[in-house]
Amino acid sequence: MLYYIIRRILMMVPTLLVISFLIFFIVELPAGDYISNQIAALKSSGEASSVAKLEFLRKEFSLDRPFLERYLVWVGLWPGPHGFDGLLQGNWGWSFEFDKPVDYVIGPTLPLTVVLNFATILFVYVVSFPIGIYSATRQYSWGDYGFTFLGYVGLATPNFLLALILLYMFNRWFGLSIGGLMAPEYIDSPWSVDKILSVLAHLIVPTIVIGTSGTAAMIRRLRANLLDELHKQYVTTGRAKGLKEGQLLVKYPLRMAINPFIADIGNLIPSLVSGSVIVSVVMSLPTVGPVLVSALQSQDQFLSGFILLFVAILTLIGMLISDLLLAVLDPRIRLGGRASS
Repeated sequence: MLYYIIRRILMMVPTLLVISFLIFFIVELPAGDYISNQIAALKSSGEASSVAKLEFLRKEFSLDRPFLERYLVWVGLWPGPHGFDGLLQGNWGWSFEFDKPVDYVIGPTLPLTVVLNFATILFVYVVSFPIGIYSATRQYSWGDYGFTFLGYVGLATPNFLLALILLYMFNRWFGLSIGGLMAPEYIDSPWSVDKILSVLAHLIVPTIVIGTSGTAAMIRRLRANLLDELHKQYVTTGRAKGLKEGQLLVKYPLRMAINPFIADIGNLIPSLVSGSVIVSVVMSLPTVGPVLVSALQSQDQFLSGFILLFVAILTLIGMLISDLLLAVLDPRIRLGGRASS
């Protein structure tokens, strides 16, 4: 198992390098960049006096160099105007739109984004697994019909509409401040127990809103997979040998049915970030989603590139966790990996 873990971690390094190149390539695909767009706008408006500063910024951040050299400088594998000073050296880049370093722009939002994603994934799995198992083991019961109806409602209801409804209800019934991930008085204050409790309280609504559609879809998939396993011959044989229903369910069909869902942990992270942009705007959530959309629209390449790379890192970590869980649940995976190497 230790060999399998080390091998999976080492595989993340070249994967992350390839992903960083693809991200930089895609971000650079649109013609021009933030600086060139600003220069063109100033020249068209007759304000040529400010062009000199923008030309200085172009050279300062290596935007006047070839594409491959710009990428290597950004990563930190090629010397720029200040030597080796890229991502590998801890320099996240400069945001031209906000006129400040990238870490100052999104630094406070990164931990909250991770916490929100973790809470949403936990909500999706904690809610969907018991309901999916119940619906599969009690097929066509009133409970199955009820959960099926709720699942369809969850899939059909737009997230932003659900957000508005829950915000009103929680504010009316529990007095929870509308929007954000903490009470207004804690926004600029240092972390404390009260601030953490405020964040946990404000996580309830966005976690439910963002996780509802994923939970509904997972319930339907788990129900279908588990029903398929329950009708196979080995389950009939296990019942004939006198195995109790609970022991039979957990030991065989459930382990086979949940493998695809454990493998989906890594895929959930980018979908949560991209799918929560509208919800983040509606609920005023300090996450990286709205910042990413703004950076892509303004062609703020270093800001958008780092956010996409950050999401990619979260995805790789999620895939590593899912692979380790799969190796624990199904020994054939880690033994097969050792045999192939």
